[in-house]
Amino acid sequence: MAASKNDLDRKQAASDYLELFYPFHYRVGFAVEKALRGSTLTQHQTVILWIIHSEGGSSASMRRKDIESRITAWFDLTSSAVSKALRSLARDDLRLLSITEDPRSGREKLVSLTREGERYIAEMIKRSEAVILRIIENMSAEEVRSGIHMLSRIVDETLRLENPPK
Repeated sequence: MAASKNDLDRKQAASDYLELFYPFHYRVGFAVEKALRGSTLTQHQTVILWIIHSEGGSSASMRRKDIESRITAWFDLTSSAVSKALRSLARDDLRLLSITEDPRSGREKLVSLTREGERYIAEMIKRSEAVILRIIENMSAEEVRSGIHMLSRIVDETLRLENPPK
């Protein structure tokens, strides 16, 4: 049976998408990450703050083991490296995080953004939005809307593949 035109177009799209992976993931991703990081934090510290911001919910807090799980999926880090990064974000000179005992488990720690951490996240967002505005400044409104829609759909489908229905 011959492949349909739609199948051929999808195969070409997959190939074209793969060609864009490196420049998008590394060039665009690192440009945004550099803006998020600013001049104060390390890459690991930045990612920890962004994980808490993105997944910490309205309380802007997460269990330490959940942070470790997320960041070690991203980087090849040891538990002690994660602890060191968390402690550095909670130090007196930064005070971006507070680390307390989790009320649900005496063995677990709860990591929360402080007010200063929330302010720092707002600055991170402002810097990153400025970079993104520069990236999209020569695009039409339709290109921007289509790009956001496509990226949203890719995220949705990736999450669906990672968490198939049971």
